[in-house]
Amino acid sequence: MVRVIFANGEIRDVDIEPILDGSVFQPFRDPALFGQVAVDECSETIAWPNGADIDPEVLYGSEKPAGRGPRVTAPARV
Repeated sequence: MVRVIFANGEIRDVDIEPILDGSVFQPFRDPALFGQVAVDECSETIAWPNGADIDPEVLYGSEKPAGRGPRVTAPARV
């Protein structure tokens, strides 16, 4: 699960487990590799050192992924 805070202040929890079976994302089943996620300023999305990233519109939940994609939820505000 990755919590993403967007520039507009919106927060999304992104469960990427559904995409971890693909060859690009499977290494992230290892928590140490998963923890290397960072914001890529050029692509304006989250990315890993191997070049894997997730479309920012998919992260926000405004676009559907082409294939099996992450589950995106907005946490309840308290």
